[in-house]
Amino acid sequence: MKEKNAMAINVDQELTRLKQKTVKQLKLIYEDTFEEACRSNHKQWLVKRIIWRMQANAQGGLSERARQRAFEIANDADLRVTAPSTQSSRQAPTRVCTSTTHDPRIPLPGTVITRNYKGQTLEVTVLPDGFSYQGEVYKSLSSVTKAITGSHANGFLFFRLNKETVRG
Repeated sequence: MKEKNAMAINVDQELTRLKQKTVKQLKLIYEDTFEEACRSNHKQWLVKRIIWRMQANAQGGLSERARQRAFEIANDADLRVTAPSTQSSRQAPTRVCTSTTHDPRIPLPGTVITRNYKGQTLEVTVLPDGFSYQGEVYKSLSSVTKAITGSHANGFLFFRLNKETVRG
């Protein structure tokens, strides 16, 4: 990270200046400011990130105590909150996801997604290239949901992936 200057910046002037730039120009400023490649073409996001970093550089960013606390919180996030399943048939092989196009809403391959539906416990296993349900392989959670309900539905909503229904 480059230290531009330790002086206070005029946020309004900088915002006006940045908003007048093209996306290509903003990407160059981003790469210079963050010293990393920029993959975004979203102008508002680039402006917000650049102005945030300029303010952080001018005002000193996070304190060491705040950085340490954030690091501790991030490490605690990986802790298991439920006991592992004891049934050997549910033990999924350990796999590392190396895909750069992995959808973050989908659990890693080997994870078993469960859902109680009409008195039955449904179990879907996440595969590297799809989902397994009752011996059949499906390309999406929505196609699994259609096989279960007979109608089109959003698979993420049906399996309530925003709640604690995933176990690995």
